[in-house]
Amino acid sequence: MPSSPTLYLVCGKIAAGKSTLCKKLASKKQTVLLSEDVWLSHLFGPEMTTVKDYVTYSRRLAQVLGPHVVALLQAGVSVVLDFPANTLDQRRWMQTIYEKAGTGHELHYLDVPDELCKERLRLRNESGTHEFTPSEEEFDHITRFFVPPTKEEGFNLILHS
Repeated sequence: MPSSPTLYLVCGKIAAGKSTLCKKLASKKQTVLLSEDVWLSHLFGPEMTTVKDYVTYSRRLAQVLGPHVVALLQAGVSVVLDFPANTLDQRRWMQTIYEKAGTGHELHYLDVPDELCKERLRLRNESGTHEFTPSEEEFDHITRFFVPPTKEEGFNLILHS
């Protein structure tokens, strides 16, 4: 008997391990992975030179993919959304998806200390295997906007620390 489709979401700072966890979650049957970094790098890579550019293109991508994710969920396919659920606005957008689809969801929160994230970021940047190579300064800038999820937001929250 097939399981109910689920929207899997991830929250965590840069290099916290979100994409690694997403790949693991996507290994389940009837589950697809949608990675913001992959889409953004292929669609807008050369145009994304600032954090403001990222915000602009990320919102544009969300507007297009949101209805597509709803359709996938309604068709019985689970979706791992490798998009950062790191701000209230991002999480509200994600809530609209599973509410419109009428499906279950899980929000995985990777609570990793900044120093470990920065160490992982340095290694990732050196390896050249990731679509983007933010600096530690960019990590610090982006982290200023990070808002950990709370139970009051109504998510099925799963903590990884």
